[in-house]
Amino acid sequence: MAGLRHRSPAWRVLPGIAVLVLVGLSARAVTTVVPIGSHLLVAIAIGALLANTIGVPDWAAPGVDTHGLWLETGIVLLGATVAVGRIIDAGGRVLAIVLGAVSATVLLVEIVSRWVVGIDEKAGSLLAAGSGICGVSAVAAVAGAIDPDRGQVAYATATVLLFDAVTLVAYPTVGRALGLSDVVFGVWAGTTMFSTGPVTAAGFAYSPVAGEWAVLVKLARNALIGVVAVGYAMYYAREVDDADEVDGGRDANGGGDGRAALYARLRQLREGVPVFLLGFLLLVVLSALGAFTPAQRTAIGNASSWLFLVAFAGLGMRMNVREFREAGIAPVVVVLLALLVVSSTTLVVSMAVL
Repeated sequence: MAGLRHRSPAWRVLPGIAVLVLVGLSARAVTTVVPIGSHLLVAIAIGALLANTIGVPDWAAPGVDTHGLWLETGIVLLGATVAVGRIIDAGGRVLAIVLGAVSATVLLVEIVSRWVVGIDEKAGSLLAAGSGICGVSAVAAVAGAIDPDRGQVAYATATVLLFDAVTLVAYPTVGRALGLSDVVFGVWAGTTMFSTGPVTAAGFAYSPVAGEWAVLVKLARNALIGVVAVGYAMYYAREVDDADEVDGGRDANGGGDGRAALYARLRQLREGVPVFLLGFLLLVVLSALGAFTPAQRTAIGNASSWLFLVAFAGLGMRMNVREFREAGIAPVVVVLLALLVVSSTTLVVSMAVL
């Protein structure tokens, strides 16, 4: 037993990784026998079913928690397969759609949460960042900038996870019902769905081209996380400074606790840009320069697909129904309203200009 307790981290994650691989292979086997949809969505479904029935055993948990690493690695490799010409052709229009949708979502959630539903100010900001930028990652980033209580973080996180699960199924269904093109669906999903994992899964469940566009657009949104976190830090630091001035709480240097906190948070801006985004862009550039042969791009694309399969198995195994119940009705109403307005508007615009 002593040997087991002192195993290296690599040994501790191997059993869980084996479980992820088995779930992924099971999904491929199921869709080979029964044509019920994308094997990526089936992998998520099998993982979620296992997690919410028998649960994730302690010995598998460390390996299951590596699913984010496989997702990010798959996204990096995907950069080698992206058709740069198509991106350049539609780049300006797509960027305008992304910036418009992000701004509209954040503002709409803030307005409805504060002045219509009456949700606590910081909780509303966490919901706005999570639904407007990149899901749970944005909730965590903004939480570090505005210092909410744990209940508010849990409140926002549960809401985002609920919509991740719903949109993961709803978007491909709606896309096929409307007969959306691959590009339009990818841009729509990447612009208006929340977290990177579900966006990637929904995109590739629709088609490989839709998946590439969904990931590309989602990464453009993710790059805004640092800017949004600093913006919220400045807003809430100003509130603290105003309170300090009223209370005579300035220190000897004339700064306030809020200003000092703002400077500390500004230093964390560089941490807002995900490292895997830089890796993705590097491979996009190398591919555009002809660094990879067609055979190499095909091999890299296949490796990316297998990594996504493993990652989505883990994503499903971390979907906990009990967490969804913690969301409560108020934040769900706020986010649902914003999603319906922004998603439908974005879809109409995308169909018109792409």
